[in-house]
Amino acid sequence: MSIWLTMSNYHKCKVFLRVDEMARMLKNRFILLAGLLVFCFVQYGIAAEGSSQRLVSPKLLEHANLKILWESNLPIKKTESLVALRMLGNHIYVKSTHNYIVFLNRENGKMVFGGANLPEGLPITGMQLYGDELNSTFGTKLVEIDPNSGTLLNIFDVGFASSCPAARNSSYFYLGGSDNRLHALRAEDKVQIFEVAAKNDSIITSIIAHDISVIFGTDAGNVICIAPDKPIKLWQFDAAGGIAGPIIRDGTSLFFASKDTNVYRVDMVGLPLRRQLIWKYQTAGVLEKEPRVTQQVVYQNVPAKGVTAIDKQSGQFMWSVPGGVDLLAEANGRAYVITKNRQLVIMDNLNTKKLYSVNFAEVTRHTANTTDSKIYIADERGRIACLQPVK
Repeated sequence: MSIWLTMSNYHKCKVFLRVDEMARMLKNRFILLAGLLVFCFVQYGIAAEGSSQRLVSPKLLEHANLKILWESNLPIKKTESLVALRMLGNHIYVKSTHNYIVFLNRENGKMVFGGANLPEGLPITGMQLYGDELNSTFGTKLVEIDPNSGTLLNIFDVGFASSCPAARNSSYFYLGGSDNRLHALRAEDKVQIFEVAAKNDSIITSIIAHDISVIFGTDAGNVICIAPDKPIKLWQFDAAGGIAGPIIRDGTSLFFASKDTNVYRVDMVGLPLRRQLIWKYQTAGVLEKEPRVTQQVVYQNVPAKGVTAIDKQSGQFMWSVPGGVDLLAEANGRAYVITKNRQLVIMDNLNTKKLYSVNFAEVTRHTANTTDSKIYIADERGRIACLQPVK
């Protein structure tokens, strides 16, 4: 059968063919778009699944008799990373490279507050908790923050940069200045009451404040105790090298590391206060960090060597973990030490031997806990976990 088309019919047919062709093209594009969407959803699902992976496998933790109490995944941007993890009272303090600060309840991991509280790029000298008040210094500013809400209570320009974290008692703030002076500021109005310095004019590296005395260490190895309300020296102890990190006070005992390779225990005795050297333990390296002090043991990181455990009463060697970086926690006579190659090593303090180890390959951040048995670990992406030994 022949089909004859007039010019009019020909154009109509051509239009119909074009419409049909466009429909097929749209259909193909729809199929392609649908395929891309499915692909994206699948990829997103994989990414989401990957981002929810646990920091440490529960199966690995079972081997070490540990359990996960809680886990948290902070909203860290791709352009930043988690740089600080620290325990402060009942909180876990977290800071990113952009100075994004988060406080978590350390019992359940829930966020207490979070936000960019400090200008990006400014060095934060340290954060210290005094009662219900969080104190910090950055640049020439002394900052007071409510740790339960993140509310900025006060910011005060002291006029000088700080050389170490500020300390506080019921009446004064004590700041180590870039001028090598200890400045005592009245807490209520920040008026300076007095200032003191080591006789050798050395840099102040650590301050401990109490209502009966104030103690500060210097990079020349001085540990100096003064009256809290006037520039009167009560006693002084001199090590052969600079004081490394903060001085740790435990009751009437002071524990500190010196760059002369020794760990010291100095007790404060009598009234008026005097000092008494109880022991010093010589390590195999120049020390850079403060010791971790628990009820019966002093743990010291020795650069390029590891973590050494020292008997708190006698000052005698107990054990060493080669490559050890820090103590994470202590429980039931066992010490949990993280190593440079990202292993958790569990040591038996009673029998002074290694029990077992766990792979902590994803863990890049940690905080030491000498208060209880909880272990706090994290990675740069903002994954945080709280572990606890199973009794």
